[in-house]
Amino acid sequence: MIVHVTGLLPSLSPAEQRVARLVTADPAAAARQTITELASAAGTSEATVIRFCRSVGMAGYPQLRIRLAAEAARRVEPPDARVVGGDIPPGADMAQIVATIAFNDARAVEETADQLDVRACEEAVAALASAGRIDVFGVGASGFVAADFQQKLHRIGRTAYYWPDTHTALTSAALLGKGDVAFGISHSGATTDCVDVLAEARERGATTIGLTNFPRSAIADVADLVLTTAARETTYRSGATASRLAQLTVVDCLFVGVAARNRGRTRRNLESTAAAVKSRRTTRGGRRRG
Repeated sequence: MIVHVTGLLPSLSPAEQRVARLVTADPAAAARQTITELASAAGTSEATVIRFCRSVGMAGYPQLRIRLAAEAARRVEPPDARVVGGDIPPGADMAQIVATIAFNDARAVEETADQLDVRACEEAVAALASAGRIDVFGVGASGFVAADFQQKLHRIGRTAYYWPDTHTALTSAALLGKGDVAFGISHSGATTDCVDVLAEARERGATTIGLTNFPRSAIADVADLVLTTAARETTYRSGATASRLAQLTVVDCLFVGVAARNRGRTRRNLESTAAAVKSRRTTRGGRRRG
C-alpha cells in the first residue's frame, strides 16, 4: 500500500500529496485517525481526502484505513529504531549511517520484489528473448544500470546496445523496427532523454519497455510495458543508491528469465566469454594465469 501510494505521489495534486505524505510516514497513526482528523493534520478538506482515496484506487476512507492498518501490522521495524524513515540526522555517527543505508537499500529491494508485476515481467522476457535487436537507454544513475543490463544480455548472445549519448540514442532508435525492443530506464520516469528515445522507437514499430519508480510518469505514455521499482529518496539523496539497487533487481530478474529460455546456449556463451578473459587475471604473486 505504502509503495503504491509513494509511486503515485508525483501524479497527485499538492493537497493530495500532503495527505499522501502523512499516511506513508506513519500508516499506523493515519489508520487511527478519523477523516476529519487526517484532513486537519494535512491542512486540507475531507473532500480532498476522499479524492486522494480514489486517486490511489480506494473506494473511500474506510477502505483506506483498513489497508493502512494492515500495512502497519506487517511492518518489521529495524533493530535500530533510529534508522526508521531512512533519514540521516545531523551528527549521525558512522554506525548509524551504515545501519540507515543498509536498511533503506534492503527495503528498496524487498519492496520492489513484493510489488513487481510478474505478468509484465513475463511479457518483457518474451519480447527480449525473441528480439532481433535490443537497445537499452538510461542517463545519469540509471545509465549505470542500462550499461550493466546491456553487458549481461551481450554475454549470453543477445544483440544488445547501450547508448549513453542522447543524440546517438535517438539515431539508433530511429533504426529500430518491428521485432526489436527499446528498453528505457528512468527512476523518475520524467527524464526527457529517455522518454524521447522510447517515443522514437515506438513510432518505428519497436516494442518499448519502461522501468521506473513512478507508474503514472511520462515514460508510461511511451512504453508498451511498464515495470516499477520501489525506492524512496532519503537524506543526501542516498535514495539514488537504493534506486539503482532496485533497478538492478528488476534487470537481474529479466536477465535470468531470458537466459533460462535457452539454457544450453546460455551456458555455452557464458563459458566462452569467461574463457576469453581468464588469461587477463593474475595469480596472487602477480603472474598471469596461463
